[in-house]
Amino acid sequence: MALLPRLLLVALLLVAVTGEADAGGAGHGQARYDRVFSFGDSLTDTGNSAILPVTAGGPFTNPPYGQTHFGRPNGRASDGRLVIDFIVESLGLPPPTPYLAGKTAVDFLHGANFAVGGATALDPAFLQSRGITSFVPVSLSNQTSWFNGVLQLLDSTGNGQRKIMASSLLYLGEIGFNDYSFVAVFGNGTVGLAQSLVPHIVGAIRSVLTDAIGVGARTMVVAGMIPMGCEPELLALLPGGAGDYYDRASGCIARFNQLAQLHNRALKRMLCQLRRDHPGAAIHYADLYRLIAAVVSSPRKYGFGDMPLAACCGGGGGPYNFNFTFFCGTPAAIACADPSESVSWDGIHYTEAANRFVAHAILRGL
Repeated sequence: MALLPRLLLVALLLVAVTGEADAGGAGHGQARYDRVFSFGDSLTDTGNSAILPVTAGGPFTNPPYGQTHFGRPNGRASDGRLVIDFIVESLGLPPPTPYLAGKTAVDFLHGANFAVGGATALDPAFLQSRGITSFVPVSLSNQTSWFNGVLQLLDSTGNGQRKIMASSLLYLGEIGFNDYSFVAVFGNGTVGLAQSLVPHIVGAIRSVLTDAIGVGARTMVVAGMIPMGCEPELLALLPGGAGDYYDRASGCIARFNQLAQLHNRALKRMLCQLRRDHPGAAIHYADLYRLIAAVVSSPRKYGFGDMPLAACCGGGGGPYNFNFTFFCGTPAAIACADPSESVSWDGIHYTEAANRFVAHAILRGL
């Protein structure tokens, strides 16, 4: 497949530029950072959505979420660990505290996770001005405000914000999927309006990074957009007809993957400019699109089963096994026998196995 040589090239380039790091397990070697600050949506959220009033008590808080690693629901939208969990473990650090679970400087000594399930890159008021309704009132600007508040708390210990950030890793997980998907799902699959959001979403990401650099951040990992057209949710809700709707090689929706690629090209251009403007900052791009697309195209090659577009947990049958009536965590939903063979956990989020694969690829670039 054409994607695979490009994936290998990306990995080799990252190693050549930054030096190879063993990503084979948790807790190896000496930690190069004292803490991690992370931003994003449900792909990175480790507990905030379980506390935020508008999302508390949602499906992530019910079995079988968390069954693979934690043995219980833990606020993560997966059967186990997320990408951020594997990154933190491999750096030999304790997990950063979900922002809404902490109150004092001591709570955030090992960092903070500001990601919230359902969060958007753009403010709800901006989305509303475009006729788009967001369902969780948290955006990147909120997360940036929380970040600055935590830094002020930690600075009260006398360490100084720039010193704190010099020994911290900042991880900005995928963000913008919710902005785009709200348009796609409630706009009957049209992508024109979604495409118009790309520069605004990339601008919001730039604002977070610029703010962090301004207070002393030196090392940042920025995740790109996932292959949206390969999400079982969108495949099930927006079936297409004949023609060029589906990519023949992967079975994914071509127009949504093209939207994700448009986002990623704009994001990479912005990161290149940011590197030129701030040569002292190490800004790494995590190419989630190519990693997931490679698995979807050749699942057996990477240890997954033959149905990479089907949700492990849920119901509805068919090629995608997705139906909101049987959404994972509801009484009618069931989970597949072996989540490690699945890419998608619930039709929207990834399994621990997929998250591990992505995280280890990212870590080779740190």
